[in-house]
Amino acid sequence: MHPNPIFRSDDHVKSLSFAAERGFGILSVNGENGPLAAHLPFVFNKGRRRVAFHMLRSNPVARAAGPALLAVSGPDGYISPDWYGSPELVPTWNYVAVHVRGTLRMLEPEALEPHLRALSGEFERRLLPKPIWDLDKVSVAAREKMMRMLVPAELEITHVDATWKLGQNKPAEAVLGAVEGLKQSAIGAEVAGLAALMEET
Repeated sequence: MHPNPIFRSDDHVKSLSFAAERGFGILSVNGENGPLAAHLPFVFNKGRRRVAFHMLRSNPVARAAGPALLAVSGPDGYISPDWYGSPELVPTWNYVAVHVRGTLRMLEPEALEPHLRALSGEFERRLLPKPIWDLDKVSVAAREKMMRMLVPAELEITHVDATWKLGQNKPAEAVLGAVEGLKQSAIGAEVAGLAALMEET
């Protein structure tokens, strides 16, 4: 997390909502020979006290338990000092990052199917009006074969850290200039998302 407190957020509801909307992150654990990481889609439970995900049984992270970190990144982008309209300012990189710490544990096999249904259901709903895909569309034999290769897991949340580095340390007119620069840079959807977040700040 960024050391400057002006970029830090104690609004855990906002940060966890942001992470839930992203729905994809990097789960890191300490392995026997050093850090391990897995890139995973996830869903929170209703109270947002736990994060549920799954991974291949062959993933080394699936053999880990104990302290873990789920890092969720948001839109990010390079900020040119030309956009600020001030010769004293230098280039920087703006971004959003949420770190969810807690205790990782693997779940019993019975937890896998409900998790897969919740996960696909969450993201299928975002594709409406497309008809929602459901796990029942997969044959029982294919479903059972797939599920034998997967392990359900959850992270019980103990701590949330968040950085919203969106130009809070710059004059308002400089931030507006950067927002306009990002909008016109045509680098991609991520930068458009960053510009929108900077406007809201």
